[in-house]
Amino acid sequence: MTVHEGVWSEVIGQPAVVAELRAAVASPAAMTHAWLFTGPPGSGRSVAARAFAAALQCPDGGDGTCHECRTVLAGTHADVQSVVPEGLSIGVDEVRQIVRIAGRAPSRGRWQVVLVEDADRMTEQASNTVLKMLEEPPPRTVFLLCAPSLHPDDVPVTIRSRCRVVGLRTPPAEAIAEV
Repeated sequence: MTVHEGVWSEVIGQPAVVAELRAAVASPAAMTHAWLFTGPPGSGRSVAARAFAAALQCPDGGDGTCHECRTVLAGTHADVQSVVPEGLSIGVDEVRQIVRIAGRAPSRGRWQVVLVEDADRMTEQASNTVLKMLEEPPPRTVFLLCAPSLHPDDVPVTIRSRCRVVGLRTPPAEAIAEV
């Protein structure tokens, strides 16, 4: 499988990131329960996080064609919960509901995945709720947080210190032109 196949085909101009995520999918020793995807607008943070979620659920590591991959990418997989702010912020009630679901064992996938697309928009109470879950993660649960930067205003240091950071950059013009 080449880097541009399967679920990774939409992750543009980020070969090092794709290699790191593929390695984590392939090797449980490289896996961790919390990931923080950072990068400027247009870098593909959420795209990379969703591709990673699909690869984690896929029996073939992200072939892009199976039921698991297709439902994760479509946002309908039972074991992948997405938090996307509907207003200006992500509130504690929204996060508590997702955290409750995250505490359950996966129903059909290999992991219970929580994807927070704009983690920088969590209220302080919501951040504290996520922090508690990161400190005592349930087995088979993975948190994928997306934020523009590692600045403390974007993601509290307490959360950042418990995550494996995946830094994306703005894709080069040639990579975008290829697509």
